Amino acid sequence: MTNFKGFIVRNYDSKVEGQIEKLSTDDLSAGNVLIKVEYSSLNYKDMLAFQKNGGVIRNYPLIPGIDLAGTVISSEDANFKEGEWVLGAGYGLGVSHSGGLAEIARVPGEWLTKVPENMTTREAMIYGTAGLTAGLSIKALLEAGMKPEDHVLVTGSTGGVGSIATKILAKLGYENLAALVRKPGQAKIAQSLGATEVIDASSIRSGKPLQHQTFDYVLDTVGGDVAAALLSMVKIDGAMSVCGNVGGNKLATSVLPFILRGISLLGIDSITPPAEIQNEIWQKLATDWNIVDELVVDKVGLDEVLQVVQKLKDGQHLGRTIVKIQ
Repeated sequence: MTNFKGFIVRNYDSKVEGQIEKLSTDDLSAGNVLIKVEYSSLNYKDMLAFQKNGGVIRNYPLIPGIDLAGTVISSEDANFKEGEWVLGAGYGLGVSHSGGLAEIARVPGEWLTKVPENMTTREAMIYGTAGLTAGLSIKALLEAGMKPEDHVLVTGSTGGVGSIATKILAKLGYENLAALVRKPGQAKIAQSLGATEVIDASSIRSGKPLQHQTFDYVLDTVGGDVAAALLSMVKIDGAMSVCGNVGGNKLATSVLPFILRGISLLGIDSITPPAEIQNEIWQKLATDWNIVDELVVDKVGLDEVLQVVQKLKDGQHLGRTIVKIQ
């Protein structure tokens, strides 16, 4: 029975509390691949896992962390061998299955992907779930017809998903690239990521089912009223991808954008994408879409996780934060 260090979230009568404890393999969920975790990352969903009624963890206690990257210690899955670098994102990690914020993880092999060549475990978690989600969003919009000359808007452009998406689109030659920001200090960050236009979120008003046709495509990471308002501003035959709900779960809209403008609303599932799609995105992030050295990244240890969680809760977090586990 291996002893190791990690976070565990426990549910008390009045609150949910996460703290670092000495753990054992008995604290891990079932799986057929044992991993020495080297890096994880912190996302909005991880923040919710530390909150009472956050809607992420339902059965306690549980090790949080919705993604991880590390080295295989042992494997009963023929696809993975001892010593190989692997990464996991989505599925039940940190939600219904022990996750990445511990030195050891045990994961079903079908949830894992080999770290691509030319990518390290650190780089894999700089992307993390956010990078996978950004990549899936871009893939969906490209398949809907998005081209470099189009007017494209990214919401939440200084957050995890938005910052990666903005940087990739800039790398791909999108020169009419707008970024939606909420705070004045975020404008310069969005521009440094490659945005050629910065729009204040307060200027986006919902209400009318159809507004002036402004954007060819929208990559939305926010949801809620922002997504509803932007949907009414997409041009004829355009599309909007939706991958987040920090702005709320409800989408107050009408059928008019769909039946009068032929707009497509593209839902992005980063939890259970087919293995071949996930592998495709990770390969893109390692090659044609590789912007890992150009992102805003902070590195913390396990003992600093709660500070970052609070920043995420307060809406003060920017870019990506990776957690060095070992």
